[in-house]
Amino acid sequence: MSLVAKAVLAGVLALGVGAGGVAYMNSGDKTEAAKVATLKLTIKSTNGTHAFTVESAKTQDEQARGLMYRTDLKPDGGMLFWPYPSTGGAPVDASFWMKNTPSSLDILYIRADGTIARIAENTVPFSETPVPSGEPVGAVLELMGGRSAELGIAEGDLVTWDKRAD
Repeated sequence: MSLVAKAVLAGVLALGVGAGGVAYMNSGDKTEAAKVATLKLTIKSTNGTHAFTVESAKTQDEQARGLMYRTDLKPDGGMLFWPYPSTGGAPVDASFWMKNTPSSLDILYIRADGTIARIAENTVPFSETPVPSGEPVGAVLELMGGRSAELGIAEGDLVTWDKRAD
């Protein structure tokens, strides 16, 4: 993925999750290894609470790799982009694209208070068309395409995670 506004967010090819909740990730050319921590995240919607274990992309490098080239997404997995290093963690008008991303994603734009501002469902793989947040957000969550509708997740639902986790 890529944040077109103030920070660049891209994607990555994951090799798996190791001990201690660390996802071992490579760049698209499979030569540059990196580690990305995982964390527990919940979304409270009108039909219940939904639990996920997501990769946490906090640094510019992690956010630059994001979910590019990924084909191994799990129904209760995903990637959380927060905070934005280029803004010191301040909310930004975010805009993602699907360049080099072969899997359709649901992109959930999350306000600073944890509520979902916008859900871009079933984004088009490999598209370079920007998908904007529509307002300043403090985080962005990417899930497997169609997962939000399947679980009944909607704008206004509350997303929580331990911000001290990594």
